[in-house]
Amino acid sequence: MRAIGFDNEKYLQEQSRYILERAQMFGNKLYLEFGGKLVFDYHAARILPGFDPNVKIRLLERLRDQAEVIIAVHAGDIERRKTRADFGITYDDDVLRLIDDLRSRDILVGSVVVTRYDGQLAADTFVRRLERHGIKVYHHRAIRGYPVEIERICSEQGFGGNPLIETTRPVVVVTGPGPGSGKMATCLSQVYHEHLRGVSAGYAKFETFPIWSLPLKHPVNLAYEAATADLADFNQVDPFHLDAYGAVAINYNRDVEIFPVVKHILRRIMGEDRVYKSPTDMGVNRAGFAICDDAACRHASVQEIIRRFFRYSCEYKMGLTSRDTVDRVRILMNELGCDETDRTVVLPAREAARAAEARGGGHDGIFCGAAIELPTGEMVTGKNSELLHAASAAVLNGLKCLAGLPDQIHLLSHSVLDSVRQLKSELLRSTQASLDLEETLIALSVSAAANPSAQAAMRAISELRGCEMHLSHIPPPGDEAGLRKLGVNLTCDPNFSSKFLHAV
Repeated sequence: MRAIGFDNEKYLQEQSRYILERAQMFGNKLYLEFGGKLVFDYHAARILPGFDPNVKIRLLERLRDQAEVIIAVHAGDIERRKTRADFGITYDDDVLRLIDDLRSRDILVGSVVVTRYDGQLAADTFVRRLERHGIKVYHHRAIRGYPVEIERICSEQGFGGNPLIETTRPVVVVTGPGPGSGKMATCLSQVYHEHLRGVSAGYAKFETFPIWSLPLKHPVNLAYEAATADLADFNQVDPFHLDAYGAVAINYNRDVEIFPVVKHILRRIMGEDRVYKSPTDMGVNRAGFAICDDAACRHASVQEIIRRFFRYSCEYKMGLTSRDTVDRVRILMNELGCDETDRTVVLPAREAARAAEARGGGHDGIFCGAAIELPTGEMVTGKNSELLHAASAAVLNGLKCLAGLPDQIHLLSHSVLDSVRQLKSELLRSTQASLDLEETLIALSVSAAANPSAQAAMRAISELRGCEMHLSHIPPPGDEAGLRKLGVNLTCDPNFSSKFLHAV
């Protein structure tokens, strides 16, 4: 049984109360920058066992009558078709998904703002799509000299050149599909306009990590450093907080670096007596007070750091990141005294690959292994063959265990396997006829119509969510997509699964 280290109900009570208290500090009008992921925050769920990935949405449901949402998206990210890695969808599609998620919970989405807009054609197309669905869209252009030229920023040539986004609720949550979306600038622009019309609005920031009330080198905070190693972010003691209060609080370098600028902007808008004394003061995060099992969170965070090491190692192999990124996470692992084999599924997956090689018959001379740790603690493995990818074999073996089926039972009928293989090789001209995981799951659902064992396996699929899994290779697209949908916590060795540069 997985240990529970986080109390969602305590978090919701503490967090909702604290946000409303902060709004009351500013004449009951607060622009709240939501950092991180508003929905499906799987990083938090992995390092705080028991954390509901959608607890922030539940928080907004509690504040439904007092809160509304503005979604900010950078026009350049739309133009570049920037992708959210955990879902494999572009930022503009993620905005649409987020609107649907919020509306389904009766949370008001007041508008979308396209930031740093400069006539990008892709952004124009996206705006037309939103407007034809009845969604109000605003454009904010880049401000020359932002964020350092305070006098220009706080003038008609700066924030004054942005349109005021009309809002109706005391708490306005400003969120976006990812970092660099323009959330902070949108909040500050709104505070500027509100003060021009006599509304004493304020600004606050809601970032889950790093957790300011935990020690600097606590594994939960180090896991945040690992998650942002590609950005070269690092945690540090908040020097402004230490100077103002004589108390240690943890923040991260970009917030500390930008704080003097934000402080000067807020002073220019609001006056000296209402300005925060530290970046920690700006935050409203209460996650640290909902940790109920510190040991469980420490263990989970160490595992997440190891996962990040594998992820960046694979991205380096594919040319997507630098060696420095991999080395940063390796240093964090050294600090904690752990290595990649402390992840329990790693060695069994590698052993399965060696077993495949000893047996022979791997695709293109490449031998792959996979291992899954089931909720019961049982370890199951799979290896590639002429019929199945290693991920497919491991998932089928895992489903047999979860459904209480004997290992010798066949979940996929030979007729179904032969039909799919024939389709791939003869009609789709694929160089690999063995079934990837997406194809395997479809074949399993077809077989379930006439096979009671396959039906039992299908009923057990949901139990794989949250399981730990490792592959001895980088998964091809069909395996990666299938594993993402199953919700397993996947890591991979930085080895290619085919000798071909472009496999079809």
